[in-house]
Amino acid sequence: MPNLSLVKNEDNRSYESKIRIHRATFFYRVALILIVAIALIFLIWLQYKRHIYTAYDIVSSIEREKSVNARDMRFEDTILTYSKDGAHCTDNKGTVKWNQTYEIQEILMDINKDVSAFASYNGRNIYVNSNSEQMGTVTTNMPIRDIAVARNGYVTAILADTNVTWVNTYDVNKDEMIYKASTTMSNSGYPAALDLSPSGELLAVSYVYVDAGMVKTNISFYNFGAVGDNQSDYLVSVHTYTDMLVPDIRFIDDQTAVAIGDSRIMIFKGKQKPVSEAEYSYDEEIRSVFSGNGYVGVVFYSEDAESRYRMDVFGTDGKRRGRYYFNVDYTDVLFEKNDFVVYNETECVIMTYAGDVKFEGSFTKSIDTIIPTNTAYRYILVTDETLDTIQLK
Repeated sequence: MPNLSLVKNEDNRSYESKIRIHRATFFYRVALILIVAIALIFLIWLQYKRHIYTAYDIVSSIEREKSVNARDMRFEDTILTYSKDGAHCTDNKGTVKWNQTYEIQEILMDINKDVSAFASYNGRNIYVNSNSEQMGTVTTNMPIRDIAVARNGYVTAILADTNVTWVNTYDVNKDEMIYKASTTMSNSGYPAALDLSPSGELLAVSYVYVDAGMVKTNISFYNFGAVGDNQSDYLVSVHTYTDMLVPDIRFIDDQTAVAIGDSRIMIFKGKQKPVSEAEYSYDEEIRSVFSGNGYVGVVFYSEDAESRYRMDVFGTDGKRRGRYYFNVDYTDVLFEKNDFVVYNETECVIMTYAGDVKFEGSFTKSIDTIIPTNTAYRYILVTDETLDTIQLK
């Protein structure tokens, strides 16, 4: 008589073995599928990364009208059109969002993300608008020499007086002055450049003066928040540079400012009391400076015989993101999250921050400016007659 217990144990072991084999087979199949899927995704990503666009399709085109002497500028995701007679803002569908009339002989203008300010050199009025509405007008009692605007409606103006120069800050929302300071060449120097942080809490001013026959520059930071309330004249930090002019200073976010001197670039960090974060010295002449989306690009003539220009790009961490070479006789540089666009009326080159060229080509129309969209490599080309939405291919 067979041993039933032994048969039963052998059947169980056989069943358990089949289960293990089945599980192992299932695991290996799943693993193989995952490996193949990951490989396909990597290949697609690699192809996307290495893909170079050579042309574009016009997805849509909207007709528009523009006066002969007007200029177009990118205004976040809208278009700012201005002339000596006025300014207006248009969305990417061609709808006018506001229209500001004025009479300006020599235009002073500043844009801080989605807020703009216009004034006339030697004029008395500053017109402040966002890209969605008109915010108001500031009237000064002295001639205007320069202006800076913040997103909250703060406006700082350099004003000329008989023997002194004033640096006054106004709140256009309340139609009041919140800070004023006088300066002379023999005292703190002449304000050569200024900028407000996007929030309006920080003001940076570059003062140029002569000390013992030597030109010097003070970069002064003012804080209009709670920290500045406890400081004399809101002044929270000063940085002095000998034998150097600093004609350009700008915020790239609420806690990062970049000052461009004639031989050096200085980067400052701090939301309350900015301190020196990094410095870069140059022997070459700086040709242009562009900023946006947390980046600053400084353009020089190229030392490379194969390229006409070189651009050093810096991030908010104070570090140089990269050095890039191109031949386009640029009129503007547009910084995006993963790449940047260098263009003029007829030519364009798009490069990633890794240095890969994604597109290099010409436009079929003469363009005024380029506006990015939320879709990768889709842009709006602003011309005198149309708004063309294009997709690179």
